Amino acid sequence: MRRMGDVLAGIHATWELESDALVIRFERGIRTPRLFQALRERRVPYEALASAALAPGRRGTVVLRAVPRPGADPLMEAAAGQLKDTCDPYRLALPADREELAAHWRDALASVIPSDPADRLDTGFLVAAPQGPRSFKAYDGKATFDGVSEVSFRWSSTMATSEKWKTGDQSFRIRELSGVEWRTPASPGGFLRLLPRGGGARPERPDHDPASVVFGLGYGPVHDSLPFAAAVLAAIRAKDRAPVPAGARGAAHGDPGAIAERIRHLGELHQAGLVTDEEFAAKKTELLAEL
Repeated sequence: MRRMGDVLAGIHATWELESDALVIRFERGIRTPRLFQALRERRVPYEALASAALAPGRRGTVVLRAVPRPGADPLMEAAAGQLKDTCDPYRLALPADREELAAHWRDALASVIPSDPADRLDTGFLVAAPQGPRSFKAYDGKATFDGVSEVSFRWSSTMATSEKWKTGDQSFRIRELSGVEWRTPASPGGFLRLLPRGGGARPERPDHDPASVVFGLGYGPVHDSLPFAAAVLAAIRAKDRAPVPAGARGAAHGDPGAIAERIRHLGELHQAGLVTDEEFAAKKTELLAEL
């Protein structure tokens, strides 16, 4: 068995067994997946793991994998099974001639994973969210998270749909959100959607939904958008999940300067013919009601 503190170096990462956690450190280099470079290091408490496994890999390798508990890691929760095997941060590939050593590590890791862990998943994730990035460029706008309490979308003047331009740039308080939906940009139709508390009707198409940004070729890559989604999801989980009282919601959006800016933007859309007289009047009344 390996001793606590020993380090196992694999392809693109090293593992270390500490007294209470598996520490995964990712290498930097042109062949290292960019998601790993963005993650840098992850500390995974043993109670966040369900098991350890060893299996044959590709091209003369074996793969050691720590299997996380469902709901323990915001990154894997946001990914929802969409990551390719080569981008799975819980996989460590090693040359096949190190299979015996890998088997010792599998057994060592399995021996420290609690068989009946104290369940703390109802109070937050067990694995910390990635530290960055806190902003990325999507196809139709820029998404920014302050790291604590607010997510904002700023629409592209050339790529955003008229439906989004009519609503203006958006800001969302974390306490008003219930979750995040991420669809990988590795396949057509990728997007990041914020889910408001209470549900309610919303546009089916992400390019029409002001609570979504859409991806595209070169926009919202996995190494940018997935850590972002995970960080927002962790912030949501850390907040009280109770519905926000109506008075509190009004206070969150009642900044006169911000509302004045949104009305100014609405007026520009009206003058450009992108908003009808009726739409302009209705939206202006709605904004003034937030004061």
